[in-house]
Amino acid sequence: MKRSRRAVVLGTLAALALGATACGSSGDNPLGGGSSATTSATGSGGSGGSGSTVVVGSANFPENVLLGSIYSQALKAKGVKVEEKFNIGSREVLYGQLQSGNLTVLPEYNGSLLAYLDAKTTAVTTQDVNAALTKTLPATLGILDSSPAEDKDSLSVSQETADKYGLKSIADLAAKAGELTIGGPPEFKSRREQQLKDVYGLTFKEWKPTGDATANALKDGSVQVGNVFTTDPKIVQYKLVPLADPKDIFGAQNVTPLVNKAGVDATATAALNAVSAKLDTAGLTTLMKRVSVDKEDPSTVAKDWLKSNGLG
Repeated sequence: MKRSRRAVVLGTLAALALGATACGSSGDNPLGGGSSATTSATGSGGSGGSGSTVVVGSANFPENVLLGSIYSQALKAKGVKVEEKFNIGSREVLYGQLQSGNLTVLPEYNGSLLAYLDAKTTAVTTQDVNAALTKTLPATLGILDSSPAEDKDSLSVSQETADKYGLKSIADLAAKAGELTIGGPPEFKSRREQQLKDVYGLTFKEWKPTGDATANALKDGSVQVGNVFTTDPKIVQYKLVPLADPKDIFGAQNVTPLVNKAGVDATATAALNAVSAKLDTAGLTTLMKRVSVDKEDPSTVAKDWLKSNGLG
């Protein structure tokens, strides 16, 4: 299920807890199922809403735990009382806990959340996805500012391939695709081949099912183009180049705080929005390298990022 969450964006697996994106990077599906574990920590001072404690949750994969720790520590830095409940499990469980008020804040992925709530959605841009979410979410829940950071599908190439063919966007592949082999999960061809032809005019020489080894296949040259997810730390480790997607075939997957409105006040809202303003995809990918490749503790990585951005 590791990368099946992007399929949810397509609507084909919308009933499942997501599962796209972040392979060697994020570990498992964003908000995919699994065992649960809980940790807690409390900051001093104020509160997130009417004197209550803000409970920050996360799904059970490394990227979401890291994001939860960033949210938690950013709130505590502003004097908000915080409890952490990380590694809980699937979106079905998390969403219900947020609705009930057992959780107050959750790091979400806006496109995947919308697909979970509305399998027929056609929204793809950040603005359209968030507008649709605002209409679709129950009155008790809301989204705060989305960050530029996205954990989503990409077509990526090695730096050598980018330089050789002058590649900056997917559109640049049109003249050269017939010479190139593309790799990705086994289902990527059936889901995307026709769309890449129709939208970008791409007909590749060969499609190879490379699965979780796609980044490695790009590194060793057995494929020249690969479906690598944008926060996979191998992008940094192997110096890969995710190509821009000017026609938005891969819908928005911005990291976005989902909140129980009754539990967050102006202080908490401002703290979380400040995080979103600073968090981008390149930065999150670098953080995930520290967590997934270098095996550093997510709370330490979160603390360092907040301090370096003047938020901790």
